[in-house]
Amino acid sequence: MKTNFVTSLAFVLVAAPAAVPQIFSPGPEVYRALASISADSLRGNLSFIAADLLEGRDTPSRGQDIATLYIAAQFRRAGLEPAGDDGYFQTAKMLRVAQAAEGFDLRFQSGSRTVTVSRDQTTVVSQQALELSGSLVAVEGKVVVRDPQAAAAVQPSAYLETADDDSGPVDARLIDADNGVPRLIVRDPEAMKLLNAVKAGETGITVSITLPAPTATPVTVRNVAGLLRGADSVLRDQYILLTAHHDHLGRNGAGEVFPGANDDGSGTVSVIEIAQALARLRVYPKRSIVFMTFFGEEEGYLGSRYYTCHPLFPLAKTVADLNLEQLGRTDSREGAEISNATLTGFQYSTVAHTLQQAGALTGVKVYEAPHSDDFFDRSDNLTFAEHGIPAHTIAVAFEFPDYHTPGDVWQKIDYGNMAKVDRMIALGMVMLADSIEAPRWNRENPKVEKYERVLGDPRRPGGLPH
Repeated sequence: MKTNFVTSLAFVLVAAPAAVPQIFSPGPEVYRALASISADSLRGNLSFIAADLLEGRDTPSRGQDIATLYIAAQFRRAGLEPAGDDGYFQTAKMLRVAQAAEGFDLRFQSGSRTVTVSRDQTTVVSQQALELSGSLVAVEGKVVVRDPQAAAAVQPSAYLETADDDSGPVDARLIDADNGVPRLIVRDPEAMKLLNAVKAGETGITVSITLPAPTATPVTVRNVAGLLRGADSVLRDQYILLTAHHDHLGRNGAGEVFPGANDDGSGTVSVIEIAQALARLRVYPKRSIVFMTFFGEEEGYLGSRYYTCHPLFPLAKTVADLNLEQLGRTDSREGAEISNATLTGFQYSTVAHTLQQAGALTGVKVYEAPHSDDFFDRSDNLTFAEHGIPAHTIAVAFEFPDYHTPGDVWQKIDYGNMAKVDRMIALGMVMLADSIEAPRWNRENPKVEKYERVLGDPRRPGGLPH
């Protein structure tokens, strides 16, 4: 799970209850498929995905390439249709960018006040040099820089964001070669206070940016995607995604491996296991189900962002994303989490109620954890929510010992409990895929207004008229 990276500006959340979808009763064939989900199978897969040989699955790395080959092999074994641009792979041509150490300058002017931000207080995400002076405008929860020489309708010259940690800048990042708008993420307290106080529209703040040309090296990374095509002649053209991220942190400076067994090897092998279970059904669910694992979540949701910029299936016909994170550790900091599961944005859409029904039928308590909404923007579900798609991350424990340390190893996973939770998720996927109504946002909840309004077109599956 990606935590403490970037806070989108104007990101205010308030709670409200969700609408209730229809009741669903699964048949015996579904239960037989659920019974095939095996703790031993999960253990076998995860002992490979989180092996030291894969060196922490950094993005990019040879270890991550091996992981993607393994995931694709398991999708092939399950009989899923290849859903990528290269078999089961969605191939992303990206740039590893190293910003220049000298020549950087960033200044804000608000009235008579000048705020200068140093290079070591800024993460730069850009593949180009930039020399710009312009005004700041807050649009759709983002602060953008407008070049005064350009027309108002053109693409922003740069994005400015605030970070919510003090870990310092990342000197080399992967950038989608097709995404040319620079992003500057500031950690300077004075600049953050200035930016976080802006209101929508013209801010009255001007900014000057000098950004030297970086060094860019081409790299290839891959998402992995397989399709279980829906059985209904109409609903099969709607898609529900089951996702996880297959990357982790790699190794530290001392060469220690960060295995990432729970974060997010557990989600990755659960996607594999659930895919193999549902592929056993004689009659597939009505809607199509896409099983997918992403690269680069730990570096800012790079794989899921690449997907939504280059979708394999139309986003307008994608009705939900269930994203899996940290399903294997039951030793939560809040106490033992046995036969429990929760999800971020519990009250944001109708999805939670469906999963509660699935939990009641499989012996798993699906509950709203305290502060779970704080994690809504900390995994790949956010990328889909930003495109108007009801999307949540499911977890057993948001916080656990060994998070982002070399101690997150496969031997510490509770495989019996993970298999039980996976049966709940698998049944929930069938319910969502077979439901007459697609999942929908709870429009009475002010927290989801910025996601629900993206839908726009009332003809979109799951969309609401405006």
